Amino acid sequence: MLQIFLVTVPFFALIAAGYAAARGGVLPMASIPGLNTFVLYFSLPCMLFRLGAGTPIGQLLDGAVALVWSASALIVVFATVALGRGRGIGWNDTAFGALVAAFPNTGFMGVPLLAAILGASAASPTIISITIDMVLTSSLCIALSRLDGADEHGAAKAARQALGGILQNPMPWSILLGALASATRVVLPGPIDRTVSMLAQAASPVALFTIGAVLARSALLAREHRASARVAAAMGTASTAPAQAPLGDIVPLVAIKLVAHPLLVFGAARVAAALGFPLSAPSLVALVLVAALPSASNVSMLAERFGADNGRIARIILWTTVAAFFSFPLAAAWMHRT
Repeated sequence: MLQIFLVTVPFFALIAAGYAAARGGVLPMASIPGLNTFVLYFSLPCMLFRLGAGTPIGQLLDGAVALVWSASALIVVFATVALGRGRGIGWNDTAFGALVAAFPNTGFMGVPLLAAILGASAASPTIISITIDMVLTSSLCIALSRLDGADEHGAAKAARQALGGILQNPMPWSILLGALASATRVVLPGPIDRTVSMLAQAASPVALFTIGAVLARSALLAREHRASARVAAAMGTASTAPAQAPLGDIVPLVAIKLVAHPLLVFGAARVAAALGFPLSAPSLVALVLVAALPSASNVSMLAERFGADNGRIARIILWTTVAAFFSFPLAAAWMHRT
């Protein structure tokens, strides 16, 4: 347990450093989009390409891993949607609540963290889970978010937007190119390979630092909204700031992400193994630990783009990240003993 905790500390320390830098004004808020762009379009695609190219193609096409992760993601989405609708929450906020509960921060955080803990065995399950979450989970939740009825063709439009987002996202393409390189055993020329390697090595620290900066920006915006609401109340005028989601709405989604999701993946994997699907023990461990990661930070940007309560989503991401500092080592220790 202590050894696992010591492995995870540097990763959360980088997140804390990014948070402190942005909150303290050392890192200008205006620079955060630039950090996001560097990670999303340059360093992370290079890391995923190298992971894919270095993994045997048979492992990248592991049907058992894809089945377990897809089934678990769908169960989390529909269970969270049922919870939200039962509380009277609209489709838009319910759908993005489901997405933030089902979509772990695999790209920015999971890839380097699981590689440090599990080594090369984590590559294939991690890549498969990223692909499914970007293509299936996010597209489904975006389509569900359009069911409020404001637009007759809202769901179809959202599906087209989700498809367009997938096509413009460099991560699926880098995974595909890595798989093709693995299948054909293509080796990049020396100078290009070294350039890709340098960008890939920058992915982990910059991505983790950026997560902290994004969380700090979200916390600052939430504080400004609360201050605006207090001023409006004092002046007796209506506040234009969105109402803050109650803690009773935040805690269940944090628990679903950090507790229910990994337990569900573990149970689904056991069922799949009992039914004869060839799921290896390293793949099981990797999938459970991916599910135990905090929520993906890009869900906040998607929520803002589609008009959902971004403050609510940002708070869930913040609290899953803080809580994962304690829950993730526990999950890793549990899987080590299993």
